[in-house]
Amino acid sequence: MATITFYEKPGCKGNLRQKTLLAAAGHTVQAKNLKTEPWTAERLLQFLAKLPVARWFNPSAPAIKAGQIVPENISHEHALQLLLENPLMIRRPLMEVGDERMVGFDAAAVDAWIGLNGVELPAGNIEACVHGPDGHGSCGSHDHDDEAEHAACGSH
Repeated sequence: MATITFYEKPGCKGNLRQKTLLAAAGHTVQAKNLKTEPWTAERLLQFLAKLPVARWFNPSAPAIKAGQIVPENISHEHALQLLLENPLMIRRPLMEVGDERMVGFDAAAVDAWIGLNGVELPAGNIEACVHGPDGHGSCGSHDHDDEAEHAACGSH
């Protein structure tokens, strides 16, 4: 089984589901905070360089949902600058096993990479925001209506 360094947004329910799945498959997950990791361009590119720029971004990030940032229309350099300034815009999770890295959680790709060992996948898209297509709070695109909703979110 693999030991996975898993860069996440702490409190993100989607990342929690992914880590739970990896652990159920017998892997050791070492979670790190994506927001506080001391990213450099060189280090971030170790994960992102092989992907098209548009796949570097978290599609649930508020600026992307609102159309303020259109990843398909920005340069490699500008995209990297934006991600270094605001790591929550990085598509997550970032996962690392030895010298191999992965961006996002495509269950079939993870299975081919390190194995999910027949663990049953939860229903729906394991990479999508668990709050639904419109996102939620800081993981998506709308504000909480009241404090009770904010407290129940669990993603802050």
